[in-house]
Amino acid sequence: MLLNGKTIIITGASSGIGAAAARIFAAEGAKLVLGARRAELLEQITEDISANGGEAAFLVGNVEDRGYAEALVKLAESRFGGLDGAFNNAGVTGEMGPIPDMADSNWHKVMAVNLNSGFYAAKFQIPAMRKRGGGSIVFTSSFVGHTIGLPGMGAYAAAKAGLIGMTQVLAAEHGPENIRVNALLPGGTMTPMAGDDAGFHEVVRGFHALKRMAEPSEIANAALFLLSDHASFVTGSAMIADGGNSINKL
Repeated sequence: MLLNGKTIIITGASSGIGAAAARIFAAEGAKLVLGARRAELLEQITEDISANGGEAAFLVGNVEDRGYAEALVKLAESRFGGLDGAFNNAGVTGEMGPIPDMADSNWHKVMAVNLNSGFYAAKFQIPAMRKRGGGSIVFTSSFVGHTIGLPGMGAYAAAKAGLIGMTQVLAAEHGPENIRVNALLPGGTMTPMAGDDAGFHEVVRGFHALKRMAEPSEIANAALFLLSDHASFVTGSAMIADGGNSINKL
């Protein structure tokens, strides 16, 4: 099992990519600390994992809060004895529109959830991993703001591009401590964030070279690789798992 004996934090774990990651990582032997805002969904996923022989704990909270990032790490240490990895996956798209017309509140909200949360995560996760002699951190970034500038997504692009910059610096700073840090850049994925507009989904499928959207499990499996020892020489990367979105022009 690729994560056997490792304790992993997953944020945004109540649905979509995070929920898929929770089930896949548990099946690969990880002990999980699951974080999100929706208690009922987190509880159900935790119960499902336990029913299948896995180990998981959950903590409800908001990744915008510094104290929540610290509490997730403390839960990992108190419940499972330490922290070996983290999939910092929680995020929001925010309201779409040109930057000159964008409300200040939307900008700050998108930054708080998508970028500031990464700062708080690293601030508490890295010292915990240092105690274990190493670890692996994965941030969910995006091709938006890295390979493509999508109109109306200025705040989202800035936040997700910021995660990549932070990833590179963290990887350089903490590589000597055997702590790897990578960013994962998914393409269009069939999650609640994608909505249920069939026409919109058809357009998005066309953006990809594979002419389809990803299933959440496909992105979760990419995160699994980065967190596992199979990626032992991978750090500071912006790993694209976007179905060819970035290179497709037709």
